[in-house]
Amino acid sequence: MTGARGRLLVILPPYLWLALFFAVPFLIILKISVAETQLGVPPYTALLAWTDGLVPQLRVSLANYLILVSDDLYIVAYLTSLKIAAVSTLICLLIGYPMAYAIARAPAGRRNGLLMLVVLPFWTSFLIRVYAWMAILKTEGLLNAVLLWSGVISEPLQILETDFAVYIGIVYSYLPFMVLPLYATLEKMDHSLIEAALDLGCKPFGAFVSVTLPLSLPGVIAGSMLVFIPAVGEFVIPDLLGGPDTLMIAKVLWSEFFDNRDWPVASAIAVAMLVALVLPFMLLQHFQKRTAE
Repeated sequence: MTGARGRLLVILPPYLWLALFFAVPFLIILKISVAETQLGVPPYTALLAWTDGLVPQLRVSLANYLILVSDDLYIVAYLTSLKIAAVSTLICLLIGYPMAYAIARAPAGRRNGLLMLVVLPFWTSFLIRVYAWMAILKTEGLLNAVLLWSGVISEPLQILETDFAVYIGIVYSYLPFMVLPLYATLEKMDHSLIEAALDLGCKPFGAFVSVTLPLSLPGVIAGSMLVFIPAVGEFVIPDLLGGPDTLMIAKVLWSEFFDNRDWPVASAIAVAMLVALVLPFMLLQHFQKRTAE
């Protein structure tokens, strides 16, 4: 009995944390998403309306979700967010995998220092770092100045307020989330397997493809999820580095909440985005379960 109580005391705080800071806010947003817009405070109708002061009447509307699938604005915003997040995740993987591999194969005394360089940007405010990229990418910024000085270009490039600037900001901001899971997987890998493959006549690239890459897939998937999921809902980077044509779902969500004050539609956007992001989590858990088996 004491052991059962001890296990309950251990697992109870995480469940309470999830219930308080995830389940309860999600239920509130879900409730607002099936309400109707009205003028007043709050700017949405109550789910229960009392008829003649005695009989409760449930007022649930799915019209807000129908708007999401019927209006091209929301569809384009969702697709654009998925595209930018997917491309950014791929770029982070192409850059982060060699970094993680080099750190994992570095001498043990140097790994901590190299990892510190990876996480060093987190010592500075995220907002300040994005503002710094604004100064670097603007027409009179450092990047254009270097390119003009080196003779690569003859006139300043329009980099800021483009999708390219958004990709730079997302890759820079989320690259450590790709490197760290990859490093954790590659560092624990048994390197004698690679030596065995080489001894059996496998070329270095073939040994990487047949041994290293399959064994590092859990880190690849974990890092990709850690980059892709927050990138889909990114707001600060597209707002500061992107232009008016950079339409991501988080900017639409902000506009519905604070500009249009259409809380039910904004809540429906948030719920739909959350449901769309649950699928990658389920796929990740399924893959990890099969890998463990």
